[in-house]
Amino acid sequence: MELAGQVAVVTGGSRGIGRAIALELARAGAKVVIGYRSGAANAAAVAAEIDGLAVQGDVADTAGCEALVAAAEAVGPVRILVNNAGMTADGLAMRMSDAQWDDVLSVNAGGSFRMARAVLPAMVRRRDGVIINLASVSALRGNPGQANYAASKAAVLALTRTLAREVGRRGVRVNAVVPGFIDTDMTRGLPDAVLEGAKEQIPLRRLGLASEIAPMVRFLCGPGASYVTGQSFVIDGGLSA
Repeated sequence: MELAGQVAVVTGGSRGIGRAIALELARAGAKVVIGYRSGAANAAAVAAEIDGLAVQGDVADTAGCEALVAAAEAVGPVRILVNNAGMTADGLAMRMSDAQWDDVLSVNAGGSFRMARAVLPAMVRRRDGVIINLASVSALRGNPGQANYAASKAAVLALTRTLAREVGRRGVRVNAVVPGFIDTDMTRGLPDAVLEGAKEQIPLRRLGLASEIAPMVRFLCGPGASYVTGQSFVIDGGLSA
């Protein structure tokens, strides 16, 4: 129970990797606030499972981010922020619309920035806090048809390193977790041929599980990672090796 009593906000926590992270942090004793944009029933179910709180909010909107943080602060001081909310809008770059580009960058990179901006003043004042940003192996190796997604996740990695330098002296740690192909609703929507091709490139020859990402987040939030900041931890079955 290394996180006992600590308030943690997990964006996109109603399903997939976000849900697994919410459950893992709750097992460590954290009071988890789940942020979601849609899927109210799923969010409520996860919140009930962990005796947490589900709050609707769009990370692409500054007011939505601030409202989510305010609701969490009503539970207690937010010590942990996990920026997990994300989206895809795939297409070849030469055919990609401005809307596809803008929407993905606004949610994935912009959302991480807006949420961090909302929690940091209080964390800095308390000289204590942890921010974990979820990136993607696509930011490291590229992925055809995902110019917007890869760019957004590369921005998340740069944001992580920059924030770590800005707030480290105030006791706030910022790290990134970089999943590979994980078995979630997002990847299940890919064609079978794409999934099989991905498995062939992965040394472990399988997709990862959301439950294999969550323990790293738990570790980075806990006392065992007290001297770790500005780092990116790749969990991809060896894909980027």
